[in-house]
This record gives sequence, C-alpha cells and structure tokens, in this order.
Amino acid sequence: QVRLQESGGGSVQAGGSLRLSCVSSGFMSSQPCMGFFRRPEGKEREVVAVRYMGTGSTYYSDQVKGRFTISHDNIKDTLYLQMNNLKPEDTAIYYCAAAPHCAIWSLQDSSQFKTFGQGAQVSVSS
Repeated sequence: QVRLQESGGGSVQAGGSLRLSCVSSGFMSSQPCMGFFRRPEGKEREVVAVRYMGTGSTYYSDQVKGRFTISHDNIKDTLYLQMNNLKPEDTAIYYCAAAPHCAIWSLQDSSQFKTFGQGAQVSVSS
C-alpha cells in the first residue's frame, strides 16, 4: 500500500489561491486514479477532484468546478490541486487519495479510494 503526503496548506483571505502538492511512496501513475478529498470541521469527508491517471480525465465536485484544477507532473511524479478564488466554505482538511481500482465512467465514486494521506489544513477567512 502506498503512502501519501500532502503539503502546501495554509491560511488565505477569500479570493486568494493556494496549491496543494501530494507525493507518493510509490510510482503515482501506477494508481489508476488519484484525487483530493476534504473534510470541513464537523462534516464528513467529501470528494473534491479526481484524475484518471491513464488519460488525464478529471472530475470536480460542483462546489469547486471552475476554481480548482487537479494535475500531475510526470517528471516530479507529484499530484497538484491548484485552488483559486477560495471561499470561506472551502475551509477544511484536504487529503490526497489513491484508488487501486477505478472506472473512468465513475470518477466521482469516492468508495474507490482506499489510501489517504494525513491531510493538510486549508483555512479561508472572509
């Protein structure tokens, strides 16, 4: 089982930007799908963005579509989540996640993800 590590969290004002990075103990492209989840305080973990590693196809939740971008640097083998126009409701702990099996037609299926990083705090003030 791979180990995942996030970095790049922090505190920003509304409208600002942050970029999360995720590195893996294994070759990231060996995972069919990689993604980012978040857990707002007092709420359940929710999927934010998913990337199908083979084709680069992506899925975004309605809450972040148009503001967040998930990408993968093949040379650095690092997964990124670029977060622009951040809102206070984006405040949460963000987790990198890997799916050992996933279907390109159901990227939004969070049950496919079995491995999660320890999380990075993102705080957005109004």
